[in-house]
Amino acid sequence: MTAPLYQLKAEFFKTLGHPVRVRVLELLSEREHAVAEMLPEVGVEAASLSQQLAVLRKGNLVVTRREGSSVYYKLTHSQTGELLRVARQIISGVLEGQAELLADLRATDEG
Repeated sequence: MTAPLYQLKAEFFKTLGHPVRVRVLELLSEREHAVAEMLPEVGVEAASLSQQLAVLRKGNLVVTRREGSSVYYKLTHSQTGELLRVARQIISGVLEGQAELLADLRATDEG
């Protein structure tokens, strides 16, 4: 028996649920990257990056190719980049709403 779609979606979002994985996906939404290129951009140790890349591979969000001693990663689906852009828009809207609320609260405290 296959899992219900909502359960698969939950698993998908769990896979996205780590700052390093999100940053990697942001980088890969721009273009393919070698692991060595991502290290300074992500700011974690190589072992930690490797662990997070393995989670993304297991979730079928990225694919790899080897060229000599370098391993390159790219998004499996370009829509992942679009999802991250939409998430940014949602977060911006939420933060704008919170900023307005904070301004209102400060205005009532002064009044």
